[in-house]
Amino acid sequence: METVLALLTGILTACAVWLMLSGNLLRFLFGLLLLSNAINLAIFAAGRLTVGAPPLLGEGGALPAHQMANSLPQALLLTAIVIGFGLFAFALGLTIRAYRAFGHLEVDRMRLAEPEEAKK
Repeated sequence: METVLALLTGILTACAVWLMLSGNLLRFLFGLLLLSNAINLAIFAAGRLTVGAPPLLGEGGALPAHQMANSLPQALLLTAIVIGFGLFAFALGLTIRAYRAFGHLEVDRMRLAEPEEAKK
């Protein structure tokens, strides 16, 4: 199962890099979202996929007799998902604002801070 997750993480990362290098701001944003999901999968796979009981302690804090799942990667994933969603929402707001200001989403044509030199 770890091999499948590693391959999926690699495919998501490759697609994310391809989208982020396209030169369109919206594609960059979707590439950022894919990269975030790839990182989440990598964290999940790093936590070792074990078939076990939920990470709950027994009566009086006693450890269960059988193997239990590791809860740290799950907590990290929940935090990363919330932070990733907040970043995506903020970047989407900036993208909408850029589209309203420029009328397009091509990054190479956004030259408000660096206007083109006047033709002589």
